[in-house]
Amino acid sequence: MSLKQDAYNIIKAKIIKCEYLPNALLNEDMLKEELQMSRTPVRDALSRLEQEHLVKIIPKKGFTVTGISLNDAEKVYEVRMLLEPHALEIYGHKIAAHVYEGLAEQFTRAISSVPVDTIFEEDDDFHSLIIEATDNSYIIQAYRYPYVQNIRLRAISGHYGEKRLERSQAEHMAIINACLKQEWKKAASALNTHLESSLQTFREIIAYQNMRF
Repeated sequence: MSLKQDAYNIIKAKIIKCEYLPNALLNEDMLKEELQMSRTPVRDALSRLEQEHLVKIIPKKGFTVTGISLNDAEKVYEVRMLLEPHALEIYGHKIAAHVYEGLAEQFTRAISSVPVDTIFEEDDDFHSLIIEATDNSYIIQAYRYPYVQNIRLRAISGHYGEKRLERSQAEHMAIINACLKQEWKKAASALNTHLESSLQTFREIIAYQNMRF
């Protein structure tokens, strides 16, 4: 069971980080060699990843990493904009004030003082915190797939420019300040604005790079 979990974790991480690019062909022999594992844990991992729509079977060839496109990005953000503002408006009060205060300190640091990967990890943690506050397994489960795809989109499109990172920090602070004042509708609206701005960034990057994934 441990080997099966290890195989799953490793392959999934490589897909999410785009070490295995969208539409890349995978097969059991290649993965078995790369992971230095037998066929059974590799096959089990691929089966689980197929259920999560991260790989798909190509008859007589193996598996491919699922593609991702601007249309996918639009759908990912449609789901996020349905779930996250609702979660914050209804359940944001369940997050302790000192947590919001800590987030305020975090999102007011100078961009240049923090590694970009750390900024992205903190952004992911912030949005996950809002979803987890619901304590609703259906909402949490529904969020998992767009969450993973969002990380893939970021990996594909590359790191944002400093100006976008600064705008993103300001958008986060608008959300947090509303939360500190317990103005939940305003917080939800600010979160929706932030998500729309993030989606627009993806649109611009993908169009600029003329990406076809």
